[in-house]
Amino acid sequence: MTLDEFLAWEERQELRWEFDGFEPVAMAGGTIAQSTIHSNLITSLNNRLRGNGCRAHGSDIKIEVAGSIRYPDVLVLCSPQVGSATIAKKPVVVFEIVSPSSSRTDRIVKAREYGNTDSIHRYVIMEQTS
Repeated sequence: MTLDEFLAWEERQELRWEFDGFEPVAMAGGTIAQSTIHSNLITSLNNRLRGNGCRAHGSDIKIEVAGSIRYPDVLVLCSPQVGSATIAKKPVVVFEIVSPSSSRTDRIVKAREYGNTDSIHRYVIMEQTS
């Protein structure tokens, strides 16, 4: 499947999927711990970023990295975005809240993808169990 084929296919899906560059990958459900970290992180970041043109966004926003489509748990955008766009451009910080089921992908695959994306200055991995 190509990236364009995935994006067209994804628009027709009820649930969210990531694209690993080859095929769709189902998004796993979250936990209460992950949700708590997620909401606290977005609130803290937006309080800290207030007034500087940057904004934290949650996991409803997708980004394109290294030919893949990812939905980071939290991302920070500092460049102007088109409000109707479905893919955020030029994220500067990406956060993943890892779980046992996502740890390998987050620590190896996504770390490589995010590291190869020029706009991303920091990739932060957060543990939900410690």
